[in-house]
Amino acid sequence: MLPTAPLASHKAAQAQKLTNARRSACKPFICLAAPSSSSTTSMQQQHQEQQQPRPASWVPQISPEARGPFLGVPDVPLLGLGLAALGRPGYINLGHGGDLGAGKSVADMRAHCASVLDEARRLGIRYYDAARSYGRAEEFLASWLGGQQGEQGQDQGGQRGESLLVGSKWGYRYTADWQVDTGGQPHEVKDHSCDHLRLQAGQTEALLGPYLRLYQIHSATLESGVLDAADVLSELAALKRSRGWKIGLSLSGVHQAATLHKALQVRCPGDGSRLFDCVQATYNLLEQSAGPALAEAHAAGLSVIVKEGLANGRLTHRNTDPRFAPRLGALQRVADKYGSTVDAVALAALLLQPFRPLVLSGAACGRQLRDNAGALELAGRLQPEDVSRLQSELLQPPEQYWADRSALAWN
Repeated sequence: MLPTAPLASHKAAQAQKLTNARRSACKPFICLAAPSSSSTTSMQQQHQEQQQPRPASWVPQISPEARGPFLGVPDVPLLGLGLAALGRPGYINLGHGGDLGAGKSVADMRAHCASVLDEARRLGIRYYDAARSYGRAEEFLASWLGGQQGEQGQDQGGQRGESLLVGSKWGYRYTADWQVDTGGQPHEVKDHSCDHLRLQAGQTEALLGPYLRLYQIHSATLESGVLDAADVLSELAALKRSRGWKIGLSLSGVHQAATLHKALQVRCPGDGSRLFDCVQATYNLLEQSAGPALAEAHAAGLSVIVKEGLANGRLTHRNTDPRFAPRLGALQRVADKYGSTVDAVALAALLLQPFRPLVLSGAACGRQLRDNAGALELAGRLQPEDVSRLQSELLQPPEQYWADRSALAWN
């Protein structure tokens, strides 16, 4: 488990009496996990009855604890929007299909993605994360960005606005052909060859070139050998020099820490500078094994991005597996203490980690995103002892976490 001592430096929030805030969700929670026990079902129904959507005009008061430097840019709100669930009709998040509604054509999904991006910008979110394998996410994002700015860095009215930060990834190709049921065939296929890097870098640049700040290896692992591929590493270094892109890598699996340790040793040919500027890792209240390695990367000057902060919905009331009920109860008690929601608590606990990550929301609709954005305010009130207790009570062995994740169905 990640050491909690560094959290003591976080300024404790002043004690105050809070009214219970209403919890929101995009759709009624959908049971996609194992059949629930009667007690779990009763608890779920109780919280569904209490939930009300946040007003469409609501905006978070972003606490200082939820702002910080990111990719060399100061004072960035440390909640971003990942597009894995918005660029294609199928994904593994619990209840994903219901979040998207009935329309799942390319045109429907493009419009839906744009509406969530609009909401993200209204809420103050400035970082947007895509990948070549997220269906048409890069295309949808590029279309939206073109509508936001008359020219790079300027709003439609011609006034200089807050810069929007964009990252994307290479290494997987999307193979689902806009289908959810692929007959057992994979939705995406990994290819970490240099030829594939050159192909996908060109495709990404054609769509996002004027906006792209970060380009990452998608799901680097020790097994893929990508960190030993001299031609790939040289090509990434060349992109860094010629395009000015920050270079990063995303991690997955039980060996995230070992992969990151290896990546920290990779140097650019010629000048010997560190190749990687950023790491994106799975880290949440269930899967904390990468924490010490992320702290090491942060200390070395890398930006840190956290993905799967809600464990694909498993850290919400959508997880009706009776085995999760004690953990859900622990989350709900903290949410009730602060007049918040379980998802905002789970994300705020990540914002307060000592490696100062930017935390991605995987929201698939605007109301869900507003609920997640509650973490930006809650981070200023959530006390270290509550974070420490949640880390202790919710922790899972990484092998169990990744086995459970592998069992999630595309929907």
